[in-house]
Amino acid sequence: MTAKIEQPYRYQQCEVVEPDWTRYPGWREVTEQEWSDVQWQRAHCVKNVGQLRGVMGDLLTDDFYADLQRDQAERATMSMLLPPQMLNTMVSEMTWGRFGDPGRMPVAGAEFTAAFYADPVRRYMLPVFSDRRTDWPSHPYATRDSLHEHDMWVAEGLTHRYPTKVLAELLPTCPQYCGHCTRMDLVGNSTPTVLKLKLAGKPADRHEAMLNYLRATPGVRDVVVSGGDVANMPWKSLESFLDRLLDIDTIRDVRLATKALMGLPQHWLVPETVEGVARVSAKARSRGAGLAIHTHVNSAQSVTPLVAQASRAMLEAGVRDVRNQGVLMRGVNDTTHDLLDLCFALSDGASVTPYYFYMCDMIPFAEHWRVSLAHAQHLQHAMMGYLPGFATPRIVCDVPFVGKRWVHQVDTYDTERGISYWRKNYRTSIESENVDVTSAEYAYYDPIDTLPSSGQDWWREHGAGADSAALHQAAVTQAATSRQASVDQLVH
Repeated sequence: MTAKIEQPYRYQQCEVVEPDWTRYPGWREVTEQEWSDVQWQRAHCVKNVGQLRGVMGDLLTDDFYADLQRDQAERATMSMLLPPQMLNTMVSEMTWGRFGDPGRMPVAGAEFTAAFYADPVRRYMLPVFSDRRTDWPSHPYATRDSLHEHDMWVAEGLTHRYPTKVLAELLPTCPQYCGHCTRMDLVGNSTPTVLKLKLAGKPADRHEAMLNYLRATPGVRDVVVSGGDVANMPWKSLESFLDRLLDIDTIRDVRLATKALMGLPQHWLVPETVEGVARVSAKARSRGAGLAIHTHVNSAQSVTPLVAQASRAMLEAGVRDVRNQGVLMRGVNDTTHDLLDLCFALSDGASVTPYYFYMCDMIPFAEHWRVSLAHAQHLQHAMMGYLPGFATPRIVCDVPFVGKRWVHQVDTYDTERGISYWRKNYRTSIESENVDVTSAEYAYYDPIDTLPSSGQDWWREHGAGADSAALHQAAVTQAATSRQASVDQLVH
């Protein structure tokens, strides 16, 4: 008889759970009918510390609220916006066992607060000041628009970075705001730290300009329709845009980007939305085009029965696939077990295909989330062999001026200083035929605190040093002013 083989990761099917929202004092009287209603969810989003206190009450200590308030005032690049659905997955039945007795919820006060601090969804959706690094709060080369998407606008909100693909940012809002948002330059409300870029054109005019560019550019076949989050766009307006997009013969793939499939699944279960998706899906199929939904889930505990119901409703409505594009973050999902648990929860529990994990981008005050390229390579290697090939996500580094590259595609890597060099094989919309892009090298940087002491010493000597945060803020404010002027010129 063959002995049982112990694997580094042990797979087991786990039932997805809708956490009991009545455990929170502010929601003790909320009915299942209210919870399932998208308008109730939108109306009861948590937007500030006072509203959070109204939901959580004395489950959390005053020290936590003060920690959160300080972050909102001094570090946050995104304003607070948490739908009840998302807040309810923090310190839920799925995570109680991490903090002690799995048979009971942590008690109010210090015990619950400690569990809340440690919760992975809290860590990226509700960051506090004590989460952030004090030695290197921002990398010296961090920028507001770290991927230079706005530099590649060919119409306001339309980024043409890859030869055959474009990104259409239809709107600058979401149903929820993630602390690590790569589009923190544009999306959401201004914060004390970040004065947001404002779209200058009227939505109808901007959308028509995007379509006109695509009609005149037959080399583009693939459109990511995003924002912000398309769940914040009135369905009639979104369907009108998609209908006209699919009238363009050269468009073969359309992807709708919405974290709200997880953060606000109630939206994707509204009959008007489901019926509209079915109409758009049918039109796409009739002309041989693909329609897919891309969502953004970073932790297994976020996959609940409502999320599964929304995903399957979209598949039944005719979308080709529902795929997940997560972000790799320290303290959230940066272990092999975290990633595999998430991938199996998505696949088994919600029929969502694990697709990508992006390394967290080099935006301001994100160093506590970012991991080194070497660690990302380790995780990619460690995940191999457990999932089907089609559902094994690729960990990618989104290199400025280049785009997505698998973490093992790096050309050269200085691990002491944490500088990786990458190459590409195409031009973006801002590079002329005179630019020899195939021989150029493009740099990406590890978080400095992960480097050996010699590498950290090098950055202290050559980086912005102790005044990095102040210098960085001055630079990004100036950049935002000049970028807004560029946007105004593009529109007018």
